[in-house]
Amino acid sequence: MTDLRTNLDLAVQALGAHRLRSFLTVLGLTMGVATLMAVITLVQGANTFVADKIANLGTDVFRVAKTPFASTDWEENARARRNPDIGLEHLRAIRAGCPACTQVGATASAQAAVRYRNQELRDISINGYTPNMADISTRVIERGRYFSASEDQHTANVCLLGSDVAGQLFPGIDPVGRTLRVGKDELRVIGVYERIGSVLGQNQDNYIVVPLNTFFSMQGRRHTLTLEIKASGDDTAFQRAQDQARVVMRAQRGVRGSQKEDFYIGTAGSYIALWETISSSFAIVIVSVSAISAIVGGIVIMNIMLISVTERTKEIGVRRACGARREDVIRQFLTESLLVCLLGGVCGVALGAGLAAMLRTFTAFPADVRWWAAALGVIFSSSVGLFFGIYPAMKAADLDPVEALRSE
Repeated sequence: MTDLRTNLDLAVQALGAHRLRSFLTVLGLTMGVATLMAVITLVQGANTFVADKIANLGTDVFRVAKTPFASTDWEENARARRNPDIGLEHLRAIRAGCPACTQVGATASAQAAVRYRNQELRDISINGYTPNMADISTRVIERGRYFSASEDQHTANVCLLGSDVAGQLFPGIDPVGRTLRVGKDELRVIGVYERIGSVLGQNQDNYIVVPLNTFFSMQGRRHTLTLEIKASGDDTAFQRAQDQARVVMRAQRGVRGSQKEDFYIGTAGSYIALWETISSSFAIVIVSVSAISAIVGGIVIMNIMLISVTERTKEIGVRRACGARREDVIRQFLTESLLVCLLGGVCGVALGAGLAAMLRTFTAFPADVRWWAAALGVIFSSSVGLFFGIYPAMKAADLDPVEALRSE
């Protein structure tokens, strides 16, 4: 019986005899495993990235609106647009009828062009906030201040800028104290928010915030509100606040019994669930492509091993004549196949880890290689080698020793 060390020595000699062929085979497997590693790393990093960004939106805050917050059902979105608007009466009702709600604020939004001197930005989101949104929103003011309740009450022409708007309109200068124009209205900049980035592909920094009454003065009152409700405490208190807000909204809008609600309640979990659905679908597609690539690599390995068996027929005959058993020949060729695949797997893991390190170094993306992903890559490549190496190994073992010795 041939021991493992002898089989490894024979496998190394066989691979060394055909260096180019062995290199190309290992390269194919390396790319397949590296692709698998990259997909897992990107999906895991994206999940972490999105979860962190959504946490910045407030994990203790839920929202009430006339349309769904996170839905891929286009028919539902179209139906929801026909729902009645949410107005100030709903804001007041929830403030009065939701004891578990710590803070109840509101926002409204519209699109408009913003101009400073000869620089104009189009399709900027103009957001009207209630004064208490300073306590509800987790957006951090980097420079300046938030507006006061008095400024909201007196419809003051003041605004705060998202970081993208500030950077494009006021490159290299402090925008606080300067005046910009939105339509026919002039607004004095009193603050700039810290940068958030993108969440689910939507830029979160391309906006202007004004007091809600100022927003109504500029855009009119025919805009639906989004109610922003903060509920401090544990998960039970958070759920209780949602239930109380739901009861108030159903009463205000005349929704009875089993009637479908004409409003939606959304939390950070709604966005995370949507992203996980998108990312899992993306991962399935890419992993399937990677698997096909690996299978193709396995077929290549099988063909190369079959060629190797044909080229080494006389060697196999000599080994059998010297006492090698059928099992010994199978082990020899399986060892060669596994060695190639292990090399490809290890190189693929190293390449994937290197790409993740570069992505983490040069971008803000949290690309970390998980240990189980590295183990999966090596196991996957080994499984490919074992599966596609069985047939050539058995073909070699089934050669008749006498016929093998006659071959040239």
